Order: sequence, then structure tokens, then C-alpha cells
Amino acid sequence: MHLPLLSRHDDFPDPRPALARAEHAPVCATDRLDAQRILAAYRRGIFPWYSDRDYFYWFATAPRAVLRPEGLHIPRSLAKTLRNTAYRITVNRDFAAVIAACAAVPRPEQDGTWIAPAFQTAYTALHRIGHAHSFECWRRDRTGREILAGGLYGVQIGAVFYGESMFARLPDASKTAFACAVPYLAQCGIRLIDCQQHTAHLHRFGAHTLTFDNFQAALDAYTVLPCRIGRGVIRDNPARTDAIAPLPAPSRPHTPCPDTVSTLE
Repeated sequence: MHLPLLSRHDDFPDPRPALARAEHAPVCATDRLDAQRILAAYRRGIFPWYSDRDYFYWFATAPRAVLRPEGLHIPRSLAKTLRNTAYRITVNRDFAAVIAACAAVPRPEQDGTWIAPAFQTAYTALHRIGHAHSFECWRRDRTGREILAGGLYGVQIGAVFYGESMFARLPDASKTAFACAVPYLAQCGIRLIDCQQHTAHLHRFGAHTLTFDNFQAALDAYTVLPCRIGRGVIRDNPARTDAIAPLPAPSRPHTPCPDTVSTLE
């Protein structure tokens, strides 16, 4: 298949002709990857998927899996973890550690990782300018030292959060980070979370699919809306009476990650 090779000044093409051939389709290639190019692609529903020695390859997916924050569902097994496990959840505390851990996690049926060093550099640049964010899940070991148990990162443009990758070193750590991230993102102003490909795992959390036309319409409407994601603690040790520590200055009052069964079923 012949893919258009874009120069640094070319706009991204409409991905719909490629999606007419396959649900997960390559759209184009570039010889460089940088923060501004990633932002331009995401506004068109396109994302970088992998690279080889010479080029970066950009893909689109349809139907597109999305989650509206108000539609979040917490499975019962995870509700038990949220009640009983002393995980601490932070936002933007250690972006570099999260993306490095995501890159290091073995993936079934994948030879290596798509999060190559060039990807880590580009997304770290996005983090520095306020467009990429990490959520960290922490747990104390037997010595009392806090360790990074899991987490996730993604890209934010306006009121859209594009989920990128997650990892877990302890049971349910990435799921706990996600369950706490979604209500926080909603209070910051996020209207739509892009999950890219639909899976049974995402379906259990309330994700559904949109046609690409409807997904692009949502991007056009939401990426221009104001939203600011902060830095700090969004869930502390649930055994403490002061379990929820507020984040500094979100755009709307912070709603903490739920800890009770009644709010999770």
C-alpha cells in the first residue's frame, strides 16, 4: 500500500478514504515527530502508531471508542479495590516515569513497544507545554517507601482527553488510576475521552463507539473549549480521615475519586 509522505508543511489528509478500506488504517507517514504535529493530527482524529528506522506512521480507527466522563461505570471488583486498597493517586507528579513504564511493559502479541525514544521525547515536550498529562498510582512498600504501582498518560486538547497508554505493576493499579482520573478530568472540563479502539475491558468502564464522522464532529466542538488540568493529589490513602486532598485550582470544584460502594455500582 502506498502511503503519502508528508513534509513538515503539509496538512494531514482526511482519514476517511483509508478507513473505508479497514477499521484500523494507516493514513500517512512522516519523517519527523514533534509536539505541534501530534496536536494537528489529534484534531483530525489521527494518531502516531509506530515507527521504523526512517519514518513515523499515522493511523485512524473507526468506529472510534470513546468515554463520556458522566458515563463512567466502575466494575464491582474494582469498587472493592477502591474501598480496601491504600493506593494514592496523583496527577502530573512524574510524567517521565509513567511514559517510561508504559514503554517497558510487555504487550501480548507485540514485539517490543511502539513508545520508542522519539515518542517519549515528543510526548514529554507536549507535557512541558501543558498538552500531555499523567496519572500516577502509588503504594507504600514494607519499608514505608512510596513506589509507582501503575498509571496512565494521555494528550489533552481543549475539552478532549486522548488516552494513550497505561501500565500496572500491582493488581488493579492502572484501573484505579483510570477510575480516579475520569471524575477529576470531568471537573476540569473534559467532555470526551478518546479510547481509540473498543475492547471488552473499556466496555466495562462505560466506553461506547462513534462513527468517524460523529467522532470528528465531537472533536470540532470540544477541542476549542477551555480546560485546565492541574498537578497534585486526587486520592490519598482511603484509610485516613482526610482521604481526599484537593488539587490546586482546577477550572471547576474538584470531585474526588469515589470510595464507597453506593457511588460505584
